[in-house]
Amino acid sequence: MRYGRAIERGDGRDFPYYDGDPLPLSVVQWVTVIVACAVGFLVLSFYPAADNVQSLVPRFLFAAIPLTVFIVFTRRHWSRIFQRTTGRDVLDMVAFGIANLIVSSVMGILVSIVFGANANTATDGVHGAAEVTTFYLGTAIQLFGEELFSILPFLAVLSFCSRGGMPRKRAILVAWLVTAVWFGAAHLPTYGWNVAQAFLVIGVARLVLTLAYIRTKNIAVSTGAHIINDWALFTFTIVTTGALL
Repeated sequence: MRYGRAIERGDGRDFPYYDGDPLPLSVVQWVTVIVACAVGFLVLSFYPAADNVQSLVPRFLFAAIPLTVFIVFTRRHWSRIFQRTTGRDVLDMVAFGIANLIVSSVMGILVSIVFGANANTATDGVHGAAEVTTFYLGTAIQLFGEELFSILPFLAVLSFCSRGGMPRKRAILVAWLVTAVWFGAAHLPTYGWNVAQAFLVIGVARLVLTLAYIRTKNIAVSTGAHIINDWALFTFTIVTTGALL
């Protein structure tokens, strides 16, 4: 049973793999995909990179490792995580990107007042046009990797729940919440192990981004929304700190 049109479009699109369309993945295969996501994250976290040029390597591997494993299992059907991107999809990218900015900003203010917050240091050391260019290129790759890191486990949890006989709507809800916690936990080191910031700001922001995928069944939309959100924040920081000078 589908959610209403406020959540899922009325275009008949459904999530791939969980019900055997276009092919089923076994529990072992899904667990391997999740492990590959974790390995990619570890590479991103611990690969020694001195600047944004060198950071292109771990950012690329962060996306490439889970995607490669996923392609091995799904073969020519791997592209079902994408859909043909239309003008309507582009509008959804912008809408969800703006919504995420609003939600994450509000949550960030509230968490900062109640619990305190740590700054995101992603733009530290970004100075000069060349460094800024590689920073934006690298973060675009990394943000696609973050969508794979979230959406592939979402589809895995959806498959696990469906195998256990859980109704589709409830399975979507469980997968949506579980992967928000998964994503928030991955950001704990980024924010100095501030639990409230990782789960109440980043985890809630993940709910918005995953909702973009739930609505469109197109990882390009959630990736586009993610890039719009993060690039807006990065650009504000870079401009206000004079990093281009």
